[in-house]
Amino acid sequence: MQEFSEIEIVSLSQKPETRKQVFNYIVEKFKQPLYWHIRKIVISHTDTDDVLQNTFIKVWKNLDRFKGDSKLFTWLYRISTNESLTFLKQKHPKRFLFLGDVNKELLKTLESDSYFCGDRIQKKLQKAILSLPEKQRIVFNMKYFDDITYEEISQILETSVGALKASFHHAVKKIEAYLEKHQLD
Repeated sequence: MQEFSEIEIVSLSQKPETRKQVFNYIVEKFKQPLYWHIRKIVISHTDTDDVLQNTFIKVWKNLDRFKGDSKLFTWLYRISTNESLTFLKQKHPKRFLFLGDVNKELLKTLESDSYFCGDRIQKKLQKAILSLPEKQRIVFNMKYFDDITYEEISQILETSVGALKASFHHAVKKIEAYLEKHQLD
């Protein structure tokens, strides 16, 4: 696979004759990290595939508008995060008002997911993460699992670094408390 710099991607995505080549490169390079990012939000493998497809459709439709003002990675994560949240709102329109209801649905999905291949401890960690409010859950996953910097998360979620640090700190404390409480489960 030919590598492209961010500058080349911006330039080539503007030209109809090279746009498809750049898009294919983006799909190949980012499909796996985006899959796992989306999966941590929507939980279900099948739903993740749908959201990933919607993400790439949106990328294709807007590729010529990507000007390189942010990193490509940041732009893709913002789109996939928004698509994931939109999906959850559409799947649970009335329940979305009640975060606990949505989290219970996601927890049921985790419990019944035949594609989840973690052990008991990993499942307990995922349950702890699912007990978090949505923003804390997303921030925790991006920082802890994806090792994304606070500055990049700030651009993706369009919020301040200070707010993200606070969200991450609260998430860690809540996860520790959950794991302590459910030690014997």
